[in-house]
Amino acid sequence: HLIAALRCMYKHAEEDGLITRDENPARKVDKPRRLPSTRRAVADKRLAEINQAAATTGDDPELDTLLLRLHTETACRRGGALALRPADLDPDQCLILLREKGETVRWQPVSPTLMARLLQHAQERHAPPGGQLLRYAHGQPITSRRYDHLWTRIGKHLPWVATQQISTHWIRHTTLTWVERNFGYAVARAYAGHTDSGGDTGATSTYVRASLCEVAAALAALTSEPHPLATPEG
Repeated sequence: HLIAALRCMYKHAEEDGLITRDENPARKVDKPRRLPSTRRAVADKRLAEINQAAATTGDDPELDTLLLRLHTETACRRGGALALRPADLDPDQCLILLREKGETVRWQPVSPTLMARLLQHAQERHAPPGGQLLRYAHGQPITSRRYDHLWTRIGKHLPWVATQQISTHWIRHTTLTWVERNFGYAVARAYAGHTDSGGDTGATSTYVRASLCEVAAALAALTSEPHPLATPEG
């Protein structure tokens, strides 16, 4: 990250005429190869242990279990969860509006149970329609530090979590792996909210893009709850 940031800074300096191309030291340094991620899907038994630890420890189990369910159902990133507002909930169709990195915006299906919990959470913690939905018991919006404290605490009760440095992004891997294995790559790609730009998937991904109904069908199978948008054949 440091090298990438310095390369970017020198690139802007060169474009602004502060230095010449030959004076740009960043051009003489190769960008380090990005190592493969060690993250992977968490086994069902291990995921149950994580949820049990979150539900039985800490000062706000209701918030922590809601966070874990939100990420398990939607495979959203932390930024998407933190940006969620009460105004982004569509109870009739069981959809939430996720705004994540790269300024991406998408509607993501959720189960009726999760939708009910999100609505209850917003009401009980007095979240304004246009404000952040996820809040502490005293009404203040949570920050990314809540996630840090959550995983640190779980790691104290489940040593393997600390050893492997399990984080919220592992939950994303878990859900998307399950979706891909059971519903195919196109549905997993749509479930993840990946765009068509970049990557090595080629132009074919543009033509086999999964629909919102297909994503809802995958969610219905994952949660064992019917979803209003799930297609019968899903």
